[in-house]
Amino acid sequence: MPSPAPVFVAGTGRSGTSRIADIIGEHPLIHRIPMETRFIVDPGGLRDLADALTHRYDPIVGEDALHRLSDLLTVRVPGRRDDRGSTVPELVGERRYRDAVHRLWPRLVACAYDEPAPAEGFGDADRPAGPFAPPGRRRILPRHFRDRGELLGILRDLVDTVFGGAAADAGKPTWCEKTPFNLLCMEFLWELVPEATIVHIKRHPLAVLASHLAQPWAPPTVDGALAYLTAVYHRWLTWRNTVDLTGRRYVEVKAEDLAADWPGQRRALFARLDVDDVATPSTFQSHKLAHRDNQFDPETREHLTATLGAIITAMGYE
Repeated sequence: MPSPAPVFVAGTGRSGTSRIADIIGEHPLIHRIPMETRFIVDPGGLRDLADALTHRYDPIVGEDALHRLSDLLTVRVPGRRDDRGSTVPELVGERRYRDAVHRLWPRLVACAYDEPAPAEGFGDADRPAGPFAPPGRRRILPRHFRDRGELLGILRDLVDTVFGGAAADAGKPTWCEKTPFNLLCMEFLWELVPEATIVHIKRHPLAVLASHLAQPWAPPTVDGALAYLTAVYHRWLTWRNTVDLTGRRYVEVKAEDLAADWPGQRRALFARLDVDDVATPSTFQSHKLAHRDNQFDPETREHLTATLGAIITAMGYE
């Protein structure tokens, strides 16, 4: 059997994305990147840069995008630790990560130059304050990519080096990356990695909302969590209703179905990923999906069901 395609896992968050990514990564041919890397779809990441250096290009927009990507790749990603205390560079190989990032910049920059900064108290740069020359600041002129495919190839090299290298270190031919809001960026993910499979895991919206209320990063009130999630669902459903996924490597599963028939659903999942079925240490279990079922009182549940009714139906639940 040929090597399987790379996998992106997507969902609303709190829908089972971590568990299904773990399961996919327990297959002997697929390495799960052990942490959300965040540099592809997050603000300031590869998706924003691709737009800023192509159809949104002007020198200022492009320079700002490069600054933001630099901050993301060199400060925010290396500075964020998971619950085991690890960082993304540590998990994918620090030397590999650092070298890949350093190789990226010359391919994105047309030229660099120093701009004199106006001296304090004057409106132009050629009048120094007292005996001191005006300071300067380093400026970057980013390349304008008239061929978006050329830029995507450069960004793909970064992904292949970092993710592919981590998979090779694990003795596996391909990789799985999980970031929940891959859900809202599928077109770009397929632009970047056309052969990728995107696995979208769904869970009943009421259960998703209940789980969000227990997270420190989510709004702590029912109304707040409802506002947070309805926007996500509406964006996903609006996009989903305008595209034809026929022929795309797209897999949509329900967490509840996986729990109801785990061996059968696991076989079906791995078949969709073009790999042989294997038993995995991780599973989906119904009681773990249902443990928040009584979190809402009847009045609140009735309100949420009415408010989310159209979304519940559109997501395939009754």
